[in-house]
Amino acid sequence: MCGIAGIANGANENQISQKTLEEMISILKHRGPDECGIYKDNHAGLGHARLSIIDIKTGAQPMSNEDKSVWITFNGEIFNYPELREDLIKKGHTFKSKSDTEVVIHLYEEHGVECLQYLIGQYAFAIWDKYKKEMFLARDRLGIRPLYFTNFSGSLYFASEIKAIFTACDISREIDPKALNQIFTFWHPVSPRTAFTNIYELPPGNYLTYKNNEITIKQYWDLHYQNDMMDCSFAEASEILQEKLLESLKLQLRADVQIGYYLSGGLDSASVVALSQKLGSSNIKTFSVAFEDDEYDESSYQKILVDTLGTEHKEIRCSYEDISANFPEVIWHTEKPILRTAPAPLFLLSKLVRENNIKVVMSGDGADEVLGGYDIFKETKILEFWGKRPDSKCRPLLLKKLYPFLPAYQSQSKEYREAFFKKALDGSSDRFVSHRARWDMISKVKLLFSERIKSVINGESPEMDLSNMTPREFSNWKPINRAQYLELKYLLPEYILSSQGDRVAMAHAVECRFPFLDHRVVEFCARIPLHYKIKGLNEKYILKRLMKEYLPKKIVKRAKKPYLAPDSRSFFSNNKVPEYIYESLSEKNIKKYDYFKYKSVSHLVNKCMNKGVVGFKDNMAMVGILSTQILHKHFCDEFPRSGNVINNINVMR
Repeated sequence: MCGIAGIANGANENQISQKTLEEMISILKHRGPDECGIYKDNHAGLGHARLSIIDIKTGAQPMSNEDKSVWITFNGEIFNYPELREDLIKKGHTFKSKSDTEVVIHLYEEHGVECLQYLIGQYAFAIWDKYKKEMFLARDRLGIRPLYFTNFSGSLYFASEIKAIFTACDISREIDPKALNQIFTFWHPVSPRTAFTNIYELPPGNYLTYKNNEITIKQYWDLHYQNDMMDCSFAEASEILQEKLLESLKLQLRADVQIGYYLSGGLDSASVVALSQKLGSSNIKTFSVAFEDDEYDESSYQKILVDTLGTEHKEIRCSYEDISANFPEVIWHTEKPILRTAPAPLFLLSKLVRENNIKVVMSGDGADEVLGGYDIFKETKILEFWGKRPDSKCRPLLLKKLYPFLPAYQSQSKEYREAFFKKALDGSSDRFVSHRARWDMISKVKLLFSERIKSVINGESPEMDLSNMTPREFSNWKPINRAQYLELKYLLPEYILSSQGDRVAMAHAVECRFPFLDHRVVEFCARIPLHYKIKGLNEKYILKRLMKEYLPKKIVKRAKKPYLAPDSRSFFSNNKVPEYIYESLSEKNIKKYDYFKYKSVSHLVNKCMNKGVVGFKDNMAMVGILSTQILHKHFCDEFPRSGNVINNINVMR
């Protein structure tokens, strides 16, 4: 895993600046501390900060083909590269390294942009074709690796992180009010929109070509659900799922360095460890987050798994102060406002991993999305069931079974709960019925927006962008399939794999791998009957049945508890509130940045400081406002426009 950056001239006839490329890659040094390199000619330049995992000795980048007509800067892993390499050798291609990166170059020579159809992996890369004078950017199917770009002053700029683009050009650094409208609805901006005006993210499963100052973006992969599922027995589906997971793991265990594992205490990460052991992995090192706040702590379950699986285990014990102290640095890396503090403990966890000389960790993320693990899927089933008899007194009682891990939800009265969900009952006319209650609740935070932000948004619905991006047949899918699609295509890559994944892991040069997100596993799980995934209200049923012979009953039977961290109480837990919080939320800065109404913010701060019960909405409002203010300070007020250039950057010829 690495950091990549580059420039291609279109209408701009200026020479590519070596210093600019060096500055771009220097600010990404945290992603690739092992070595850095650049390549440039009269029309394009590429930069690379390397985290060496495969072919450590000869895999330096940017890399070219034999006659130096094709150059690549690559971030990620191609897990099936040995098989592809063997096939390419048979077709006459010659290799100078054993890296997966060089396989992509020759695959591009053989197939052009269609090379993407052959790749199994997680990646973001740029290929400069000197003969065509064309830049080709691509991002993996599920959006595990990030890639940003802008077309500014006649040139294309791109990078793994937005900060590298800001380093390279004089584009204005402004937070996009329309992105805030999306973030305070969906938890994230909807790609290609980012938190910043005129900076774009290449969507998952898409590629971009740039030639003659024209950008063309095309989708090469999408996930499709069918109401008629594949015809197979539960036993057959279980056997196939195990085969596909083992094959995914077998490929993802390829590395020239030791691999570690995250162990949350839940089914998904435990399954990855257990199946790795089935493949012969031994002396496994596991890492986890524990919390001083018992409401969030899962260390008792982690201990059960460590004892059962026999791993060498290390943990960080996270306090409120740990979260608040590291929160500004986390926002520097997320490059967007966030509504939960959950990325902060994971930032500290990846630091622990790196301190133990581990560069690669396996994660169970993705299992909930592909196998129906979240309560939002059960919520959708209940609403569909209740909607068939909306006057029923018994059916809405099932709502009590949702969100057992949220005390505030469980303490709500039956009447309040039913009234809250009843608004979403008529699913026949709402394409997004599964997420309606969540989005409506989050959107209430937008009442705190300033008049400036409201005037720019001008009543615009953030759902319009989403509606325009979903497949044509989306409305014909079952509500729960629509729910899974929304989670997999948007929340997963834009928040979980980004703010909680790539950004906080790569802040410490740690690569995360996700066996459940092999696209072949994802496509298979989309085709199996729904009741194999959610039986009644029993989530991830097929995975639980599959793993019962490998894992303790207490883990397999355990109800899903999503990863959460303390929110507002992390900032106001004692009398030692960090100075940056007072500064960020001061009347001066709230009015200066002009994203939120000061009186509303002041009222919210007082509510959080009084240490009473702070609800889900107010917690998200507090974290979202604070992170927006910090983001503005980092990137709009105090961004280091002319960065320091690191030493020993290799110039490729």
